[in-house]
Amino acid sequence: MKKIAIIALAALSTNGFAQKKKAVVSPAIHSEIVNQPVQSYQNNEYNTKRKSFVDALLAKMTLDEKIGQLNLPSAGDFTTGQAQSSDIGKKIEQGLVGGLFNIKGAEKIRAVQKVAVEKSRLKIPLIFGMDVIHGYETTFPIPLGLAASWDMNLVQQSARIAAREAASDGINWTFSPMVDISREPRWGRVSEGAGEDPYLGSQIARAMVYGYQGKNLADKNTILACVKHFALYGAPEGGLDYNTVDMSHTRMFNEYFAPYKAAVDAGVASVMASFNEVDGIPATGNKWLMDDVLRKKWGFNGFIVTDYTGINEMIDHGMGDLQHVSALAMNAGIDMDMVGEGFLKTLKQSVSEGKVSEAQITQAARRILEAKYDLGLFEDPYRYGSANDAQKEVFNASNRAVARNVAAQSMVLLKNDKNILPLKQKGTIALIGPLVDNSVNMAGTWSVATKHGSAVTLLKGLQESVGKNVKILTAKGANVEDNKVLEDVYAAHGKVVDRDSREPSVMIKEAVDVAEQADVVVLAIGESAEMSGESSSRANIDIPASQVRLLNELKKTGKPIVVVLLTGRPLTLTNIKDAPEAIINAWFPGTEAGYAVADILFGKVNPSGKLPMTFPRSVGQIPIYYNRKNTGRPLDAALTDKCEYQRFRSNYMDECNTPLYPFGYGLSYTKFEYSELTVSKTNPTGNQSIQASVNVKNTGNYDGAEVVQLYIRDVVGSNTRPIKELKGFQKIFLKKGESKQVSFNITPDDLKFYDNNLKYDWEAGDFDIMIGTSSADVKTARINWSK
Repeated sequence: MKKIAIIALAALSTNGFAQKKKAVVSPAIHSEIVNQPVQSYQNNEYNTKRKSFVDALLAKMTLDEKIGQLNLPSAGDFTTGQAQSSDIGKKIEQGLVGGLFNIKGAEKIRAVQKVAVEKSRLKIPLIFGMDVIHGYETTFPIPLGLAASWDMNLVQQSARIAAREAASDGINWTFSPMVDISREPRWGRVSEGAGEDPYLGSQIARAMVYGYQGKNLADKNTILACVKHFALYGAPEGGLDYNTVDMSHTRMFNEYFAPYKAAVDAGVASVMASFNEVDGIPATGNKWLMDDVLRKKWGFNGFIVTDYTGINEMIDHGMGDLQHVSALAMNAGIDMDMVGEGFLKTLKQSVSEGKVSEAQITQAARRILEAKYDLGLFEDPYRYGSANDAQKEVFNASNRAVARNVAAQSMVLLKNDKNILPLKQKGTIALIGPLVDNSVNMAGTWSVATKHGSAVTLLKGLQESVGKNVKILTAKGANVEDNKVLEDVYAAHGKVVDRDSREPSVMIKEAVDVAEQADVVVLAIGESAEMSGESSSRANIDIPASQVRLLNELKKTGKPIVVVLLTGRPLTLTNIKDAPEAIINAWFPGTEAGYAVADILFGKVNPSGKLPMTFPRSVGQIPIYYNRKNTGRPLDAALTDKCEYQRFRSNYMDECNTPLYPFGYGLSYTKFEYSELTVSKTNPTGNQSIQASVNVKNTGNYDGAEVVQLYIRDVVGSNTRPIKELKGFQKIFLKKGESKQVSFNITPDDLKFYDNNLKYDWEAGDFDIMIGTSSADVKTARINWSK
């Protein structure tokens, strides 16, 4: 749906609230390629030249060299001088490597590329990949946090900066964006995606692809994007990573597939297969998924890469030995084998035995060579990366300023009783928590290239933001987790949490003493960075008991408490939500964490983030998501919010059935008032369009931004339909006292869904049109749309 303009918010003032009661919401954003197609250079003349070049090259290649192009080993980050002498270096000379990943640094990459283009027979350059997930050395909030900004210009800008930094340092391929829809917060990789909604996820997928790939992949500051994980990886049973996924095709197409398709429609260059099975067949060997859906139905013409050892892991799935699963992957449409070397070791034998054809291998090699051609590597294999470029592009002041702003825009204000926020820049603040002076955890998970030592801690950010006007006292107060063994498990990938060896009671007493001397307590609690991410499933998503005890003891001081929540996933906050006066969900904000948190706390930025994923009250509610379907025995809506049990209805006896914080929820330091919703036609016909409008007024004391959200419900359908579905949003900025009419253009395309025959169409009938500030707070009008 192209009708929604996502509005870039202009900088208004550098003054804090205490001075003029105005907030800086967002600087002007460069949005020149938002909603513009990538690969605009690929016309008929270009495609003819590319085909001729690749045809000629393939004609010279042996079967071994073609298979070599399909081999993607991990470099293990060579030290200088290893490129030629290593086992991988020798394989590169023999033409048995198509690309490498996990090597960092322009000079190292240049040395490896030199082996490929000067030592190998055909001098075919390599591609170099890395998990550039939410920034390169300048690191932005985790992707779930980015999604909370609901600002596609900012999302795209973050990807554009990441691409420029990575490309200047020699990287030309990123394994991003991850667009897996998930309603499962126990699954740690929710941190790496955009949350639970297919529409929001689709907008973010497109923005990320545009940001990475730009208009022309041959520009040396663009990189190949790789949408992952195809498909359904975000719906594992029990929230266990890599676990079984099983769902109907209608659910796949209506609720999970949309972001992958949006990335394909945006021109994404590559797709990564997921670890899980689909319809009982692992995705890596699933021909229906890779060929029938991705290539034939959606028209994807790039290349498909496995995830790390994805082919080999089909052996443990029970699909056969290495030769068999490698042939299965090739026959399914996989083009590149990450790390496992199943293709390298078995495909030649499979050709001789008739299990795969050389034509299939040639086609896969063609796709890899076409990507290299599009990157301009055959014209100049060294175009990516130089020490001089990297010195200017990587982690520069301009990029860090953007990262600071994006981090602030991503934060979600969950609670603000008595308008305790924004804080005034005077008096004494007690800054307490296990990670307040810890830089390595600020970037969160999947921060492979981050300059962790340069990340701004919360303590540093607050100290530098208030100068001499505020006295800041600090105490740790608690360890992240009482259990040292478990805390060590959480401190993966070198992200230590600086465990304090003192007794918990001693640490709490110190924190209480500090709080007694302060006017307000800022308490940073939640997760450490690697408590979410890959292989970080949690059966219990409460805040650890050590930190809850700390909060409860601080509450006894009577001092007002502001909780800064560090997290990579929705947490169950029921046991802590009442204690503090305010809660800011900061996610993991990135390298500029401390500054961004200070900008929110002191009102330089008015929070405008909205939740991209529902926060449950308890684990027992999972999965809980806004766009659910009614059962034949739904709850009485009038009683739902009262948490009253209703016999013989779909509800829990011992828990409310509403979320703690719903999808789309987020407060501001100001107030926004919505008028009743109006529609331009209540009885549209056929392909007519209608406009749905509300008037939004800033009735509070501060300037601020609001995300106005459009939902639609198909009241009666041939298939059961969700109670509401997000179909559009606009982020608007209103000065104090200002009002604005916000309108959405709605067409029959917005009413379409996949039926049981996977036919994509709309059905005539009644529709509820809803506009509001969250999925749980909307104005509604009913229309009847006939064909």
